[in-house]
Amino acid sequence: MDFRWDLIVEYAPLFLKGTLLTIGLSVAGILIGAVLGLLIGLGKMMRKKLWALPFRWYINFFRGTPFMVQILLIHFAVVPAFLDTTNGILAAILALSLNSAAYVSEIFRAGIQSINRGQMEAARSLGMTHGQAMRYVILPQAFKRMIPPLGNEFIVLIKDSSLAALIAVPELMYWGRAMQGQYMRAWEPYLTATVIYLVLTLSLSSLLSLLEKRLATE
Repeated sequence: MDFRWDLIVEYAPLFLKGTLLTIGLSVAGILIGAVLGLLIGLGKMMRKKLWALPFRWYINFFRGTPFMVQILLIHFAVVPAFLDTTNGILAAILALSLNSAAYVSEIFRAGIQSINRGQMEAARSLGMTHGQAMRYVILPQAFKRMIPPLGNEFIVLIKDSSLAALIAVPELMYWGRAMQGQYMRAWEPYLTATVIYLVLTLSLSSLLSLLEKRLATE
C-alpha cells in the first residue's frame, strides 16, 4: 500500500480547523447539557409522579433513540420550524446539548441520591431551606462523585460530534470525508481522523484522572 503523506500535509490546516470546531461543539454540548441535565434530574426526583413524568419522557426519548436520528430531526425539522432555514452548527450544538442533558440528568440524580439523607436533614435543622441545603451541602459533595461519569460523557460527546458531518458541519470528520471524496482514498483521511480523536479522548482521560486524584486528597 502506497501511503501518501502529502495528502495529509495538504489537508492539515483543514483538519486543524475541524478539530477546533469538534472541541467547540463538544464543550458547548457538555456545558449546556450540564445545566439542562441538572434541572431535568431534579425534575425527575420530584415526589409528585405527575410532575416528574415529562422529565422521565424526555430522558427516555433521548436515551432510547439513535443520536443520528436526533441530529437529522433537529437539523431538518426543528431548527427550520423556528428559523425558516437550516443552520448546521446550531443544530449540532442543540442536538449534542439535548442528548447530553438526558444522560447528565441521570448522573446528577445518582450523585445526589448517593449522599446520605442525614446530610439534608442536618442542613434543614440548621434553618436552611431545601434549595440552600441542596446548593451548599448536597451538590458540592455529590459533584466530586459525578466527575468520572461527567468526564466519560464529555468523551462520548467528542465522538458523537462526528455525526455532525452528516449535516455538513465542517468538523473533523467532515474534512476526512471531503479528503476521501476528492482523492478516493480511505487510509489517509480516516486514519488521520482516528489518530486525532484518540489524542483528544486519551488526553481528556488523563486530565480527568489527575483531577480525580487531586480531589481525592482534598
